[in-house]
Parts: sequence; C-alpha cells; structure tokens
Amino acid sequence: MALINYITQVQFGFGSIKTLQEECTKLGIQNPLIVTDAGIRNAGLLDTVQQQLATPAAVFDQTPPNPNEAAVRAAVTHYQEHACDGIIALGGGSAIDLAKGVAVCAAHPGPLRQFAVIEGGLARITSATAPVIAVPTTAGTGSEVGRGAILILDDGRKVGVISPFVVPRVAICDPELTMGLPADMTAATGMDAIAHCMETFMAPAFNPPADGIALDGLRRAWAHIETATTEPSNQEARLNMMSASMQGALAFQKGLGCVHSLSHALGGINPRLHHGTLNAILLPAVIRFNSSVDTMINEDKLARMAQAMGLPVGADVAQAVLELTARLGLPTTLSQIGVGPELFDRIIEGALADHSHKTNPRDASPEDYRHMLEASL
Repeated sequence: MALINYITQVQFGFGSIKTLQEECTKLGIQNPLIVTDAGIRNAGLLDTVQQQLATPAAVFDQTPPNPNEAAVRAAVTHYQEHACDGIIALGGGSAIDLAKGVAVCAAHPGPLRQFAVIEGGLARITSATAPVIAVPTTAGTGSEVGRGAILILDDGRKVGVISPFVVPRVAICDPELTMGLPADMTAATGMDAIAHCMETFMAPAFNPPADGIALDGLRRAWAHIETATTEPSNQEARLNMMSASMQGALAFQKGLGCVHSLSHALGGINPRLHHGTLNAILLPAVIRFNSSVDTMINEDKLARMAQAMGLPVGADVAQAVLELTARLGLPTTLSQIGVGPELFDRIIEGALADHSHKTNPRDASPEDYRHMLEASL
C-alpha cells in the first residue's frame, strides 16, 4: 500500500514575502519567534522580513551550520521567555530544521533525542507542535515543505525528526531572497536539490506523483544551476532553482537512500562539512551502486533521469553528475574536503543506522558502503 500525501500551502514567486503577515494572521500567530542565523541578519534579509510584520518579532539568530540539540534548547528558551505562539523560519535548511526542532520541543516535554525517528519519535510528536512558517533563502534543501528535520543530538548522532506535524504550515518561497547567495553556496545548495530529485526518484516506493515532481525538479535544476551560479541576478535561473529545491523535498515522502545515509553520518562526525557538497561528492558512486537493481532497469529510471537532464541516449548519468560538480567549482572527492579512510568505520556505522538507509532501492551492506566511500575518495 502506498501513502501519497501533499499538505503544505506554498506561496511561490517574486514578491511572495509580502504575504507573510497575512499568513501569520490565518494561523493565529500573534507573537512569532524568527529563527535564523547571523549571516541572514548581516545580509539584511531579517530586516526585510521584519518589515512585513505588523509588530517586531523576537529573534533567535544563533543557528549553527548543522543545527544541534544545544541550539534547539537555547531557541526553545527564547521562545518561552518571549511567550511566542509560532515560528518564522528564515534561512536555509539549517534554520528551517532548527525551527522544526524548536516547534516540537516547545510543545512536548523531554529531550530532543526521544523525537528522533530511529528512537520511535514519530509516535511522540503530536498536533500540539507549534506552527511554523518557512521562508527559505537558499534553493537546496527544500526543508520548507519537508516532513522532517535533520538535527545533531548531544551524543553526536545526526538524526531525523520526522512527522506530518513537523511540516511547516506555510512555505513562502520568494526567489528574490536568494539573489544575494554567493556562488559557492548557490552551487552547493543547488547540487543538494539535484541529489534530492535523483535519490527520491530512484527510491523504490510506488508514488507516481512524486516521481513526476522529482523528474521535473531535476530537469529544472540541471538546466539552470550553472546560470544561477555564474549569473546570480538571473531571475529565471533563481526561480527555477527554488522550484527544483521545493520539488525535491515534495518527493521526500518516497524516501531517500545511500547518498543521504552517508552524508548524514559524515555530517554528524564533522558538522563543518556542507551537506549539499557531500551529496554532490557521493551521488555518482551511489548511482552506480543502484544501477544494477532490477527495478531501476525495468522502469528505465536511469534513462528517464538522463532524458530530464538533457543527456544523449546511453549517457553515463553518474559521470555527468561528476562533471557538473567539477564545472561548478565544487570538490568532487572526499579527500578534497579532508575525509580519509580512517573515518570509514564510523561513517558506515552511522549510515547503517540512518533512516535513509532503509529506503535505498538496493540494500547496502557494510562492505557496499565501504566500496562507495572508496569510489568517492
């Protein structure tokens, strides 16, 4: 039996940030907490958002690059001290994921750990979760429409907090807010979106709507990522990258796979590593690993991805991903970002325990993971 579920309201397009106060009013949010980071404040985007609100909102701007349990606790304290009744998540995936963690922990007693899906947290998250309005400022994670948050626990594990109640009630996707994103971050977050579209499409669950959304997102991202990186003010490219990011996350309900089980494990070991860059590096090896799966072959999934990417018939999809990553100026190997074989045992242990491991189209053994890491070295 398949579960097909789309529940997020999305305000999409240039100027859509102007709907923020209206959406707060609809949700009954009178005293929101804005969860963001120092970079967003310094870029002036926090001021842009505050100007849309009837009254100034409380702000927590200490989101770390990879959000963790300590940051959730600090933000929950801020939420409670200011008697907030909802959250505006402003930023990339880190700020939005942190906001989701705050929304859960502000409404439920107990440590963040107990809400991790691998700890049985799905059943513990209820409709009491605080409402979140997500305002992305990058085009990569798609967390604004996702049902989960990826957070690092105090014990170092990078886990998923997943529930229908975690999905933001509203996403305001205004490409204007991404125009100032530096080239390297545009490229890295854009490759994150491409990885999401490809990995959700490869996932074995039966969900034709998600497959169609993922393929169209891949088409848009592949066609526009280089322009968005080299011509940051190109509105068409920015709009299409934001759409691709959102679409990849809409397809998350199919599940992800080995790219994410590995990148989650690595991000837990070294939180300074960028998630999108890790996905770009690992994606070719995982595509090759998955290419021998009968269902992948029978459904012509590689050929359908190649078509969406505009590649010739019979093209090597994994090699095309590698070459695009290189053209974007991103690292193409783990060794370039300081990851060596001495970490492999820890990475593999984390990957096997990650929730994305179970939804890869081909079951990966510890030795399979080792081969994928070696191929990415």
